[in-house]
Amino acid sequence: MGYYILYVVDNIYKGAVKVEDNYLEDELWERREYRRKRRIRNQIIVYISMAVFVIGIVGAAVFGVKHLVGTISDKKQAAELERQLEEMAEAEEPVTVEAPEEYAEASPPEEEVDPLDSVVDTCIAELPIEDKVAGLFFVTPEELTGTTKVIKAGDTTKEKLREYAVGGLIYFKDNIKSKEQLSEMLNNTRTMSKYPIFLGVDEEGGTVARVAESKIGEKVDSMGKIGKEGDPAKAYQAGSTIGSYLSELGFNVDFAPVADVLSSEDNTVLGERSFGTDPELVAGMVSSAVGGLKDTGVNACLKHFPGLGNTSEDSHDGMAATESSLDEMRATDFGPFKAGIDAGAAFVMVSHLSAPNVTGDNTPASLSSQMISEVLRGELGFNGIVITDALNMAAITDYYTSDEACIKALQAGADMLLMPENFEEAYQGVLQAVQNGTISEERIDESLRRIYRVKYAGQVIE
Repeated sequence: MGYYILYVVDNIYKGAVKVEDNYLEDELWERREYRRKRRIRNQIIVYISMAVFVIGIVGAAVFGVKHLVGTISDKKQAAELERQLEEMAEAEEPVTVEAPEEYAEASPPEEEVDPLDSVVDTCIAELPIEDKVAGLFFVTPEELTGTTKVIKAGDTTKEKLREYAVGGLIYFKDNIKSKEQLSEMLNNTRTMSKYPIFLGVDEEGGTVARVAESKIGEKVDSMGKIGKEGDPAKAYQAGSTIGSYLSELGFNVDFAPVADVLSSEDNTVLGERSFGTDPELVAGMVSSAVGGLKDTGVNACLKHFPGLGNTSEDSHDGMAATESSLDEMRATDFGPFKAGIDAGAAFVMVSHLSAPNVTGDNTPASLSSQMISEVLRGELGFNGIVITDALNMAAITDYYTSDEACIKALQAGADMLLMPENFEEAYQGVLQAVQNGTISEERIDESLRRIYRVKYAGQVIE
């Protein structure tokens, strides 16, 4: 561009000089003409300089605009590129590295909430401590009311059930006069109780049948006779027959079947109450009898853990002991209890048998944490209701007061306390033990959960 401008100026100048040679006439004219041409040349130079300046400005402006446009374009392109990259990243599936199958940690399954547990926990939470403690006792109607003989549930029963909300009542032959009388008494008792209540009886068959002995219900052969036949179906039928008439009358607990294995057929403590001497046969019979009771809606109670078949003493009269070791009990006595537990027995009754070769002393099994918590619950896996044998037997009363026996039984792991010698003394003693921290309220709640799970079983829709 600059070279072209100089070329133009030079040619213009040469043209001016040529004109000057052709028309110059005198020196004056020459000077005047020279000044005129110099002025023209200067003007041309100014015009050209201005043109160059303008062209420079325009060029710079064009360059700036182009640069600006390019910058903007670059930014747009960068933004567009970034957008496309983001879209590609979103479209692609994330790359994951999976652990080898054998090492992959599975998510723990969600713990299912048992509707029965919710109902039970709600019920227990609403109980005052006095009712919690009373709910651990299973007593006779006479012990509850303080009367000598109860054959109906009237105002006294109603008043006492409000004062002592016992967990269960057990009835004997003297409480039974007729089918109608018995049914009415049980129904009224159930209605009067603030909470669900167990209504139980000893109805084993044979000579131990409180209801059948009163000419109510069908007479069933002794378990000894049924055991000799060797047919478990007969044991099931016996349980079903007994359960049917008990349920019709209003009972919901039967303290049967006997799960003890006799050491010999001439054992006088149990006699015909046991299915026999063969542990395997007895186990099958016990399982079937539990099934028969359960199918009628009556809760079975296995007795008398850890087994009275190898003792010659009767705990009704004083201390009863066995020399059996734990291994010997496993081989002979525990099988029928385990079979009954697996069949769905709701209760296990723990006897007052002393087993010094197991516990190291003469502590009755009913007061022994080793026999209840370690063996019955831990080894045999029983999670139902542990109830003591009757606490008014000499094997207990000769050595412990009513409150001492009950406190020790609860500390050992028992859930329900059957027939203490002095109910009022036992109740007040346990209540005070909870209030002063000797027994924690959590420990009482633990037993109540087992009790109420049985009471509410079948009433909760899952």
